[in-house]
Amino acid sequence: MPKNDDVRFVSSSVKVPLFSPPVSQSPSFSLPFCSQTLASQFGKYRLSLCNFIDSLKARSNSTGSTISELLARRPRSHSILWGSASLSLNQSNEATQVGSDGKEATQQLQLKGGGGAHSASRHDEERVLISEVLVRNKDGEELERKDLEVEAITALKASRPNSALTVREVQEDVHRIIDSGYFSSCMPVAVDTRDGIRLVFQVEPNQEFHGLVCEGANVLPSKFIEDAFRDGYGKIVNIKRLDEVITSINGWYMERGLFGLVSGIEILSGGILRLQIAEAEVNNIAIRFLDRKTGEPTRGRTRPETILRQLTTKKGQVYSMLQGKRDVDTVLTMGIMEDVSIIPQPAGDTDKVDLIMNVVERPSGGFSAGGGISSGITGGPLPGLIGSFAYSHRNVFGRNQKLNISLERGQIDSIFRVNYTDPWIEGDDKRTSRTIMVQNSRTPGTIVHGNQRDNSSLTIGRITAGIEFSRPIRPKWSGTAGLIFQHSCARDEKGNPIIKDSYGSPLTASGRPHDDMLLTKFECVYTGSGDHGTSMFVNLEQGLPVWSEWLAFNRVNARARKGVEIGPALFVLSLSGGHVVGNFSPHEAFAIGGTNSVRGYEEGAVGSGRSYVVGSSEMSFPMFGPVGGVVFADYGTDLGSGPTVRGDPAGARYKPGSGYGYGFGVRVESPLGPLRLEYAFNDRQAKRFHFGVGHRN
Repeated sequence: MPKNDDVRFVSSSVKVPLFSPPVSQSPSFSLPFCSQTLASQFGKYRLSLCNFIDSLKARSNSTGSTISELLARRPRSHSILWGSASLSLNQSNEATQVGSDGKEATQQLQLKGGGGAHSASRHDEERVLISEVLVRNKDGEELERKDLEVEAITALKASRPNSALTVREVQEDVHRIIDSGYFSSCMPVAVDTRDGIRLVFQVEPNQEFHGLVCEGANVLPSKFIEDAFRDGYGKIVNIKRLDEVITSINGWYMERGLFGLVSGIEILSGGILRLQIAEAEVNNIAIRFLDRKTGEPTRGRTRPETILRQLTTKKGQVYSMLQGKRDVDTVLTMGIMEDVSIIPQPAGDTDKVDLIMNVVERPSGGFSAGGGISSGITGGPLPGLIGSFAYSHRNVFGRNQKLNISLERGQIDSIFRVNYTDPWIEGDDKRTSRTIMVQNSRTPGTIVHGNQRDNSSLTIGRITAGIEFSRPIRPKWSGTAGLIFQHSCARDEKGNPIIKDSYGSPLTASGRPHDDMLLTKFECVYTGSGDHGTSMFVNLEQGLPVWSEWLAFNRVNARARKGVEIGPALFVLSLSGGHVVGNFSPHEAFAIGGTNSVRGYEEGAVGSGRSYVVGSSEMSFPMFGPVGGVVFADYGTDLGSGPTVRGDPAGARYKPGSGYGYGFGVRVESPLGPLRLEYAFNDRQAKRFHFGVGHRN
């Protein structure tokens, strides 16, 4: 965010204690944003009133009138509760006189301390009858602004004409005037007149607001400050309004998880308000490795710079707890940490903070074994099972680089794969990753070339090597570019290369026992809000005819998915499609039908073509625990492109080219992802079970 160094807008000193929690205190010290000077003054006011009572007791016989005489002059309807009948008024040297004009001159009662023999708590219960209540300025004159006089009088609760007041009640009204927010000081003064005691509240209004100087706000937007103070320009500074503004500023920091608040506010001469903001900047970030068992500091295998470059929090920034949480999640997604936490600590005597990131590393590598499902075996109600064995190292050289060597083996399927991935190339500021891959695979050819006349089977062997680069393009978008070489061929049950199937359809595009191709790959992925949101995938491959025998073609494939929650249920609509232009291997045609396509058909039984479109809709709903139900409907078509595939393998096998299926099923959440068991019907009145692991492609 832009800094606010240039924020200067064109009011007795009010301070805000830095990082001081609220403390329950007596009313004299509970006023918001009052300095110690103001607080001590209110204490003096209270003592002055107490001394006033004491002065009544210490009357001088030569100058005062007795309380009996005062009582005789007052109306019978007003009862006065005195602690002693011998109390008297202590008058000033200017005794009450009647001037030549016939008017009575008033004397101001001296509010000075007495002998100290009476406690304040006792005086709190003694009452004095007040005949008149006025609000004046500190010089005893009328206020220039009548609206301020109205505000002060409105704030009074106990102090009313012809009322008997205690010291505590007067003191509380003093607080109410200050709490109105318009005045910086208030002094109660008792004046004896011929009509009785007049209570005058001498107030000092705050200054008018004419400008603002904001200091220390590096991330707080200028417009936010301007909007907060704009309504008060040219008006009397109201402390209550300042309290609201300060609360809103502190709330702005809190909502964003930022370490910042208003540390001070002062009203300067000329009506200039100085606002001081304290923002805790990051001074240093350190990585501390902890032992998995003891929790004690230990030596780590990961290079600290490998972790630090994952953080968006940098030195000099105002520390944000929300940003820190995102950084913790980012480090966890590296896959090499078991636990991550950030602890902010004061950086010496400065206003900055030091961040200590505690990390617990996972074991870097090891062997694993597992199993899966092969979708290429179409015989029987369920696909065939495959087993896998792998070695992986998640943190090669302490740089979070990953090495994976795996072998998968089934009845027909077999894949041997070596992947080496650097998730963030050193020196790149765009978070670009690099993957080097070598793979040797053998998969069933039945998806496109199944149902041989002699009931024989064939497999497609591929040797693939390539390199890919991936990076984020923008939030929720990622892109991949790569260069891949592939050598493929078809083999019979004995492993011998073949160029035609039992229908006489060619199995290669070049007419040789094998096809070679060099592919450039461009891929773009958009991921919305997880499984319930929107996702899109676009893949573009271009065959480069570096040699005359190598295949030249262009293939594009796209998928889109949208999920909408309807009460407890989730409705998901998905659409996929693709097209190929050029000379490509027949076994690379788009196959339609099966568990991840049109359910109710075997794998590839709807058709195979240069083009395809498959649409699917599902409504899933919870049942009990991890078990949920689903109803679905699918439709797929090759758009009449089946005969354009070399040898027309779909037409030779009388595949319809289009079809639909519908059914129901159950889903069970598991560590491997959703386990899907579905029962489907197709448009040819056939029924079929489908079993899958994970979400549909």
